[in-house]
Amino acid sequence: MKLPRRKFLQLAAGAAALPAASRFAWAQAYPVRPVRLIIGYPPGSGPDINARLIGQWLSERLGQPFVIDNRPGAGSNIGTEAVVRAPADGYTLLIAASANASNATLYDKLDFNFIRDIAPVASFTRAPFVMEVHPSVPTKTVPEFIAYAKGNPGRINMASSGNGTVPHLSGELFKMMTGVDMVHVPYRGGTAALVDLLRGQVQVRFGSLTESIQYIKDGKLRALAVTTASRSEVLPDIPTVGEFLPGYDASAWTGVGAPRNTPAEIIEKLNREINAGLADPKLKARFTDQGLAAFVGSPADFGKFIVDETEKWAKVVRTANIKPD
Repeated sequence: MKLPRRKFLQLAAGAAALPAASRFAWAQAYPVRPVRLIIGYPPGSGPDINARLIGQWLSERLGQPFVIDNRPGAGSNIGTEAVVRAPADGYTLLIAASANASNATLYDKLDFNFIRDIAPVASFTRAPFVMEVHPSVPTKTVPEFIAYAKGNPGRINMASSGNGTVPHLSGELFKMMTGVDMVHVPYRGGTAALVDLLRGQVQVRFGSLTESIQYIKDGKLRALAVTTASRSEVLPDIPTVGEFLPGYDASAWTGVGAPRNTPAEIIEKLNREINAGLADPKLKARFTDQGLAAFVGSPADFGKFIVDETEKWAKVVRTANIKPD
């Protein structure tokens, strides 16, 4: 029997719509079982704490456990690769962090391309580092520090939480933009670097605001500036480095990524729920208590940010000829 043309087209359109309708229904039901949030850092680290807060929010909103799975090692590359190799079904997600952008250039032989292989889902926190000096350093502003450093080339020790870490790169970016000569002193973690700064063994550090804020308030350290483009709510009277060096911007950030080809409907659903969390006063306050700012945006916004960060740190890594330990 020959079907009328109009009827044939109606049936064809209905058949074509079935896969899309099926995908939509699947995304609406998602998640129907526990979701793993893989993080390339140990328990108790900053990204881990942030992940647990956002994981708890998602569990409550979506009715399934979002389970933290710590996979530390190789500068977070072990955890990232585990997500790259996972099925693209929304049940294995990555807690992405600042190092993912710098690692793209820092490591020569990665078995993945972060921008290509991880789909951006949502950013959720961003925090400045603080440019801080020991009180024995006779400077109170960034311009004074630059002048002092240029008058004492190679005599100022700059501590960091490790070679190639984003705090280290933040200091190297400062050196590139100012032309000052400082000696980099890497430590195994921010705490060790902070201890030696408090002792006066080193003179300056670009470090975690959360780690340092009480010492700054007590006068044991002097904050010259924060490193993000905007001032911190925690230290609103402290200027940004960018107020003296236009274009300077560095931060610690976290977000969620998924294996590439994860259905767009699932990514959009996760993005919507995470953004709802960042608007929730209680969750927002818990991030603020850690010196973190809510970092809201679409998947596309997050993807562009990652590309920009990757390009920025690539220039720093190459110019300073930085190699991972």
